[in-house]
Amino acid sequence: MPDEDPAAALEQDLEQTRLKQETRNERQVWYFLAYFLFGIHIVAFVMIYAVRHAK
Repeated sequence: MPDEDPAAALEQDLEQTRLKQETRNERQVWYFLAYFLFGIHIVAFVMIYAVRHAK
């Protein structure tokens, strides 16, 4: 049985948890950015359509 430091093991577990959370947060930011940009384009196309078809 290896003589492992419990504090080092806990620190390693916390670091892995932090990296997983950071990856999840980064993915959420990219999804938010993609939806935001997609929404802006939809609004722009609707506005272009409205201006072109106004009487």
